[in-house]
Amino acid sequence: MSDYVPDNPLIVQSDQTVLLEVHSPRSEAAREAIVPFAELLKSPEHIHTYRITPLSIWNARASGLSTAAMVATLREYAKYPIPEGVAQEIDALGRRYGLAVIDRAADQGLVLWVADPALAELLARDRQVAPLLSERLGDLQFRIKLGVRGLLKQALVAIGYPADDLAGYSEGQELPLRLREICASGGPFRVREYQWEAAEAFYQDGQARGGSGVIVLPCGAGKTIVGMAVMALAQENTLILTTSQTSMEQWRRELLDKTDLPADAIAEYSGQRKDTGAVTVATYQMLTYRASKDGEFVHFGLFHARAWGLIIYDEVHLLPAPVFRITAELQSRRRLGLTATLIREDGLEKDVFALIGPKRYDAPWRELEGQGWIAAADCVEFRLRQTPERDMEYALAPRRNQFRIAAENPRKRLVVKELLQREAGHRILVIGEYLDQLAALATDTGFPLLTGKTPQLEREKLYQAFRARSVPGLVLSRVGNFAVDLPDADVLIQVSGKYGSRQEEAQRLGRVLRPKADGRRARFYTLVSLRTCEEDFARHRQLFLTEQGYSYRIEGER
Repeated sequence: MSDYVPDNPLIVQSDQTVLLEVHSPRSEAAREAIVPFAELLKSPEHIHTYRITPLSIWNARASGLSTAAMVATLREYAKYPIPEGVAQEIDALGRRYGLAVIDRAADQGLVLWVADPALAELLARDRQVAPLLSERLGDLQFRIKLGVRGLLKQALVAIGYPADDLAGYSEGQELPLRLREICASGGPFRVREYQWEAAEAFYQDGQARGGSGVIVLPCGAGKTIVGMAVMALAQENTLILTTSQTSMEQWRRELLDKTDLPADAIAEYSGQRKDTGAVTVATYQMLTYRASKDGEFVHFGLFHARAWGLIIYDEVHLLPAPVFRITAELQSRRRLGLTATLIREDGLEKDVFALIGPKRYDAPWRELEGQGWIAAADCVEFRLRQTPERDMEYALAPRRNQFRIAAENPRKRLVVKELLQREAGHRILVIGEYLDQLAALATDTGFPLLTGKTPQLEREKLYQAFRARSVPGLVLSRVGNFAVDLPDADVLIQVSGKYGSRQEEAQRLGRVLRPKADGRRARFYTLVSLRTCEEDFARHRQLFLTEQGYSYRIEGER
């Protein structure tokens, strides 16, 4: 076949899956080229499978990638001619982005413009969209009912016509803010080029074209800095929502260190204090508190407590469903999502797209690694046998108990001891799911144990002791997944995880990716029990590492 190119690594199939031959000399270049518009499905040793979806295409379009560029990429790296149906489908789906436009019209309020009469009739009769529209103002124009801007965007995404929202934002209360050149702590500070690019890709003109969307950056690449750069562009009161008290403290430290904001401008809305200020930091857990399952979300009033010009959703891939509901009412506020991965285990990626906004910027992990902004990492999985007695216990246990039996395989303690000897002198984190197992590991290692029950003040003391090298390592429960600023950590041993969550894998890998002064590589170890559900979950988590371009070595049975 004349169009056959043997060195090319891609096989594009008519069902819009794309196979990547890992051992091809052009595989790495091809992977980096297709990641912006294709989602990784599975990644065994030799052939990786990607899928092109409407949402992956629309996110790529929103970040400035044309459908022609997507098709050209597939043609450039394809081993065989790509099916014309795939090229046509990419073009058709890409063209749908922006056929519906939300805007403001003089004396009409919010209006929906559509591209042609056929689409207008389709939307006017659609059972999801029609109830959100008021009277028809012309062949191609509808008035939008009050208060349904977010719901309309959700409905349009659901039926495959994502809206380009140009209606702009309400003016927030002014917040003069300047980024420092010398940190308050004494060292020089400069926003990196990619961080400014991300902030500007989000903000754009500050009104119609920018102001809503998601920035995707690796853990350790400075998403907090991007948030502060956006605040410096917006110059308006800001509400920051994050995952934990520890994360709140980190945001406060960074704002005081790297901006000229005075301490009294930064307020904490938490279980201890219910203050609001020009910059207010709160947790998702606080906002979603209610006294009973059917009770009111009593703290949602925070969203209307001030004239916020910007709302920052830290770790937006963990945004709770109730916060999506209130966000649907906040479309007149600028909304910035920060995350290391757009993957949501609950499948609500479309709601992130509709209500927070499309992906505005995505920096490949390996690209930042090559520039020295994050550490290189080696990822290794150890597969461990269980005793015959424990294999039988696993086989007879109810399904809901099997994961814990596998996770607490006693052989894991022995391997942790071996790894500590191998990695002696390094800065080590041991992280897992179950407290009894973690307490035993803390005893084995002599490392301090931090769990959800550890008081916040004690956590901060132990984190500081690790930073000061007073302790060589820490044993962490799931509290170690999020916003733990431990830049010297370079070895992480994962003894159990959350049912194969790619979100969790992103967070845990990120704990050891801060660049090291001596350029040393990070080590990321995962311990998996053989012939158990942990093997299946490990394969799922491995998708994330492969998606980011990391090699994933599996050591033999132990």
